[in-house]
Amino acid sequence: MFEDLERVLFDEATILRRLDEIAAQISADYQSQELTVIAVLNGSLIFMADLLRRIPLPLKLDCLSVASYRGGTRSSGEVVFKQLALPDVAGRHILILDDILDSGVTLAAISEKLRTEKPLSVKVCVLLRKRKIRLRRVEADYIGFDIEDEFVVGYGLDYMEQYRNLRCVGVLRTDLVASA
Repeated sequence: MFEDLERVLFDEATILRRLDEIAAQISADYQSQELTVIAVLNGSLIFMADLLRRIPLPLKLDCLSVASYRGGTRSSGEVVFKQLALPDVAGRHILILDDILDSGVTLAAISEKLRTEKPLSVKVCVLLRKRKIRLRRVEADYIGFDIEDEFVVGYGLDYMEQYRNLRCVGVLRTDLVASA
């Protein structure tokens, strides 16, 4: 799988150092408060596990399963929530964890839907934020790394459900990416 990468953007040690910094910032921001973390499946799982082990706060964890890519390399523009009920977020501080802020479609839809449940606050944390104009206006409060508008895999990010288990984030070779 590693040979399928054009280049590595962030190796595991670099990612883990950055997670230490993000965890310290989140811990300081939510000191003496209970936090509810909503992880966006499946891409955020590795990021979520490594980040949350670094946050010494009382927290509740829940997950949302949504789809907007459907196997391609670009968002379909439609976000489908796959579970019947939203997590209980009323009166709670919410931190949404996602692997990447790309088009903004998914994170905007999740944020809007959760806000209808009247949480105390909603913030967003992403491992990666692409430098690009977004289809939907959404900002991340905590960002691992800014990257160019390239198709990346590894550390939870996939292409056709492959590469999630790579210990790095890298740019997938263009000859392996089907145009979508």
